[in-house]
Parts: sequence; structure tokens; C-alpha cells
Amino acid sequence: MAATSAARDPHPSRRDLRRVVAASMAGTVVEWYEFFLYASAAALVFNKTFFPQGTSEIDGFIQIMLTYAVGFIARPLGGIVFGHFGDRFGRKYLLQVAIILVGVSTFLMGCLPDFATIGYAAPLLLVVLRFLQGFAVGGEWGGAVLLVAEHAPNRRRGFWAAWPQAAVPGGNLLATAVLWILSTTLTSAQFLGWGWRIAFWLSAVIVVVGYYIRTRITDAPIFAQVQSEVEESKAQSYGVVEVFRRYPKGVFGAMGLRLAENIMYYLVVTFSLFYLTQLKVNTAEILGLMFIAHVIHFITVPLWGGLTDRIGRRPVYAVGAVLSATWGFFAFPMFDTRSTVVILAAIVIGLLFHGLMYAGQPAIMAEMFPTRMRYSGVSLGYQVTSLIAGSLAPTIGAWLLKEFESSVPIAIYLALACVVTLASVAWIRETRGISLHDVDDEDRQRLLAEKGTA
Repeated sequence: MAATSAARDPHPSRRDLRRVVAASMAGTVVEWYEFFLYASAAALVFNKTFFPQGTSEIDGFIQIMLTYAVGFIARPLGGIVFGHFGDRFGRKYLLQVAIILVGVSTFLMGCLPDFATIGYAAPLLLVVLRFLQGFAVGGEWGGAVLLVAEHAPNRRRGFWAAWPQAAVPGGNLLATAVLWILSTTLTSAQFLGWGWRIAFWLSAVIVVVGYYIRTRITDAPIFAQVQSEVEESKAQSYGVVEVFRRYPKGVFGAMGLRLAENIMYYLVVTFSLFYLTQLKVNTAEILGLMFIAHVIHFITVPLWGGLTDRIGRRPVYAVGAVLSATWGFFAFPMFDTRSTVVILAAIVIGLLFHGLMYAGQPAIMAEMFPTRMRYSGVSLGYQVTSLIAGSLAPTIGAWLLKEFESSVPIAIYLALACVVTLASVAWIRETRGISLHDVDDEDRQRLLAEKGTA
């Protein structure tokens, strides 16, 4: 089997692989720039712009975070739709649709009148555009990581597939940089009045670049092979129902892996923005610290991905979950010092812990499902968890802070999520170095056995 797998898994040239990685990252940076731009603006601007004034800052934050959660509700729907058609028609074409949809919705956000101008129609329109944005992003992730994972050599899949993951902090880095420049060059009134809109309008330029790059690549050979098999055989199928019917362990295992990682990330990069503003830390200073932290995160994610190729997917993920369980207990007291260096250290440590879980996800999830339903499988596992994890984490954090006037319950909330993720790590099998052709072979054998029984 080893020799057969090696013959069927030719190593693509480094140049070709880099081209695929660049195409995947280009669109992912754009889409997550726009998604996280909303997250940052929600914490800093929208609660003052799209909702009536007169409520407390923490209540305003909770209100805007509920609209923020709409994007996460849309993400599983996007994952289902894009996954279904991506498994049928290919990863490339669906990724092109996704980047256009998220670009248009984000640009229009920058054009919305505020609450003072059109009243409650302002948050309503914001919610509609947020839904479209989340729908597109829900379809983006699965296609982007699979484009790389299915091209990558077996022994280095963790490293190469981690690059699209690095594009996510890359997009956040870009969003933070743009907001930081605007907040430092404009007065507070100018920034809240119109300056923030520029960041949203810039998405149009970035989308054109990302779309063009994505037209220059093709789907992996393994996808073309399996696509022809599915068309020829009525015994093979794809889509959400098929994934749940045949690979429920993969779907629920992926969800469990995702839980702590997703909560951790949004506590670090979104809720901490609000927490620090409550401590009267300057907005420009917060964004500057986030910029530095995102640079470090961007650099280290591929390194952690490479580590999963050397020592295994599960050990790296487990260490990340254990360390993340401790973060809330020391990070919020570090924030309370109001010291720039100490605050930066807390954020960087949080993102380093997070990266240990985050980097290996594309390889782990790709190796859980056969090619004919891989887009649907990874999209479900990744996106559905967002409904109960990242979408609500900032809101739950704000509510816990309001109710208990302490950060300890927030730390406990994160730690409990890490326990669930650790259990999932113990449940899944180790897949380091596995051939995706072998995963497909196992799937074919199951289908033949069922056909023979029938």
C-alpha cells in the first residue's frame, strides 16, 4: 500500500504549490480582512453609530455583538451551500463567488446611513449585510484550505495547509492596520463620523486583486479523479446529508476540536478590545498592540503547522488546549495593570496558545473525510461550531463581566471549553502523513461492501 500511495501522490513542484498557496491566501486575507474589520468596528464604532444613545457602554456592546453573531449564524449555511456545490463543481469556482459576495456586502456597509439619519433601519440593514458577509465567509474557509491540502505532499500537509490559516490573522492584521492609521490620523469625531467607512470601501480594491489571483490556479488532480467517479457511479454521492450519514464521527470530532479554539480567538481579539476600552486604554494604543500581536500570530501559525508534521496532529493540539485553559486566569489581571508591555504580552501569549490548536485544523479535518464530500465535511465541522463558540464568546464575556464584575467567570468559561476540546483530541485518530488517496480507498471499500450486502 505504501508504494501504491507514493505512486499516486506525486509531489507537485514547489513553484506550483506556492502558486496554489498564494491563491488561497489572497482570497482568504481579503475575506477575513472584511470579516474582522466588522469585528473591530463593532467593538469600537458601531455601538455608538448604529444604535440609540443613552444606554450604558456595556449594554451597547452586547447589542452590537448580537448583530455580530448574525454573521456566525450565516456561516454554517454558507458552508453547507458552498460545500455541496464545491464537492460537485470544484473548489476554485466557489472561492471566486465567495470573494465577490463578501466584497460587495462589506463595501455596502461603508455606505450605510447611521442611526441618527434613518433610525432603526440602520441596524436592520447592517444585520442583512452582515448575514451576506457571514454566508460568503462560511463557504470560503473550506475551499481555501482544501485547495492547498489536496495539492500538498502527505508528509508536509500540516505545514502547507497552515498557510491559509495564517491568512486569517493576516486579514485581521490588515484590518487592524487600516483602523489604526485612521484612528491616529483623524480626530475621534472624524473617525466615528466618517473615517471608519474608508476601511470598508478599501475592500473593493483588495477584492479585485484577490479575485484575479484565484483565476490563475486549478483544482487538485485528486478532486478531478473523484469527480469523474461520482458522475459515473450512482452509488457515490456528496453533500451534507451524506457526510452526516457516513462520517458523523468526523463531523462531531471536528466540532469538538473547534470549540475551544474559536472561543479562545474571539476572547483574545474581540472581547479584549472592549475590556481594554473599559479600562480607559486609548483606542489607537489597543489597535497598535493588536497589530504587533497579529504579526507574531501570522508568523507562528505555519511553524505550528510544520510541528504537526513532525510529532503528530493530536499532541500539538492537546498542548494548545491545555495551555489555553490557563489563559483567562492570568491574562485579565495582566490587562488590569494598564501597562502597555504587559497587555501586549497577554495578547501575544493568547494567540500563541491559540495557534497550537488552529494551525493543524486544515490538515486534521481534510484527513477525516474522503474527497467526494470533503468540502462539506470540513465546512460543517468548522462553521457550525461558530454558532455556539466564537459568535457568542464576546457577548457571553460581556454578560459575565456585567453580572459578576470579575473576569474569573470568563476564565472558567474558556477552561470548560478546553476540556471539551481535549476530549475530542482523545477521540479522533492520529492521521499525520496519511495519503488522501488511502482515505478515498477506505470510502470506496465501504461503498462496495454496502453494495455487495444489498
